[in-house]
Amino acid sequence: MSQFNSVTSSDAVPGPAPKRWLVTCPRGVEGLLAAELQQLGGMALRERVAGVEAGGDLEFGYRTCLWSRLANRVLWQLVEAPVADADDLYRVAHAIGWEQLFAVETGFAVDFTGTSGGIRHTRFGAQRLKDAIADRFRESCGQRPSVDREAPAIRVDARLHRGRLVIGLDFAGTSLHRRGYRGRQLAAPLKENLAAALLLRAGWPEIAARGGELLDPLCGSGTLVIEAALIAADAAPGLLRERFGFHAWCGHDAALWTALRAEAERRRAAGMARLPRLRGRDRDPAAVAISRANAAAAGFGEQLEFACGGLEDLGRPGADGLLIANPPYGERLGEIEELRSTYRALGAAIKRECPGWRAAIFNAELGHELGLKAERRYRFFNGALAGELLVCAVHTAEQAVAARAHHEERATVHRAGVAMLENRLAKNQRRLTAWRKREDV
Repeated sequence: MSQFNSVTSSDAVPGPAPKRWLVTCPRGVEGLLAAELQQLGGMALRERVAGVEAGGDLEFGYRTCLWSRLANRVLWQLVEAPVADADDLYRVAHAIGWEQLFAVETGFAVDFTGTSGGIRHTRFGAQRLKDAIADRFRESCGQRPSVDREAPAIRVDARLHRGRLVIGLDFAGTSLHRRGYRGRQLAAPLKENLAAALLLRAGWPEIAARGGELLDPLCGSGTLVIEAALIAADAAPGLLRERFGFHAWCGHDAALWTALRAEAERRRAAGMARLPRLRGRDRDPAAVAISRANAAAAGFGEQLEFACGGLEDLGRPGADGLLIANPPYGERLGEIEELRSTYRALGAAIKRECPGWRAAIFNAELGHELGLKAERRYRFFNGALAGELLVCAVHTAEQAVAARAHHEERATVHRAGVAMLENRLAKNQRRLTAWRKREDV
């Protein structure tokens, strides 16, 4: 990690000097997030486990909160320092000019992770950090700020690893995967930012750009369809949120933020006019109702199609598109056995009704039952649960014939090469017989 100095009154407000940020994400998404942050203006990017470090100014921080489809948290790193015990932690935290960062009347909370040396419990580390912040305010303002664990306006983030402590402000305030449109959901929902990552890996932006469709035949709460709509419409996911952590920061540039939101509104309005056909289907009427309500909350209303239906009829897909699904998964042997028929039916439906499409199936622990050949495989984590995304090309009849012919051609070339190698080895063996006997080889 880089070295940082404690925040003082001179650098607690926005200025031309770049800041250092840590943007967190689900595991497996780091590479995609780094590319996204570069497009948003990030500099000196460095991937970490479940996150990316980046340099950038205040506008970069705002744009990341507004536009990132992949991030969880956006942390402005205030200070990094070695700490051996709780006293060191207190001194580092107390030296930060907290009174320049937020008002004493503002409720705050501390998120503390990691242990090291004399700090063996995260709750103890969090308490010492709270004490340092409160004491700093009492000495500078004459009163202590209040801790608000339920709905803090300011979140302080501290991470301790191998004796080094990094303290920062949570610019977003809450995880960015909570877009604000999912009022209701089914059990074990796919997080919104992971859904966006699956769509990016499946090539949805390119498919949408050429007018291709999207279909989720097992749509659940509608998350994949709604995230696909946000991507296709060039809609910033942060537009759905009214408030971020930086709104309570003393250095907040309201004019800059208003301008960035206005730009995002214009881009969304233009993108909505070219929205392709996006559909979700599910056997469960309750799931369809939830998906429709969530789509309306996301601002898409009737522009997304949700209907009840099984895998025996996918609703007449068009000539080009992406079928993406997160099938149910089983944790016990009996459940897995019951799901085999679902995977087989899904694979059959894809081959029957979506020739020329691309298919992307997540959590495909029974992927071999699909009867599709995966061109690419990507590993992601939905929380602590590991999953794999299979990306497959669905051949048309003509493409299938061409693919078989190509396979046979390659097999013929391979057989010819093997025969040539065998002949060469036999010839060399005969030529070297006398030498082998002489040298006792």
